[in-house]
Amino acid sequence: MEQHVLQNVVWKEGNYFVAQCLNIDISSFGASREEALTNLDEALSLYFEDDKHMKYA
Repeated sequence: MEQHVLQNVVWKEGNYFVAQCLNIDISSFGASREEALTNLDEALSLYFEDDKHMKYA
C-alpha cells in the first residue's frame, strides 16, 4: 500500500472548524477540530480511491 505524507491545517470559522490539506486542494469541516480532521481523512480516502481507479482504468 502506498503511503502519503500530507500536511493539514485547521482553523475555526464561525461555529465550525475547517480542516484543509495543504498538499492537495481538499478541505472539510466539522463542529469540533477532531470532527473536521475525521471528515478530511474521509474526503482524502475517497480522493485517493478515485485517483487509483482513474490511473488504472
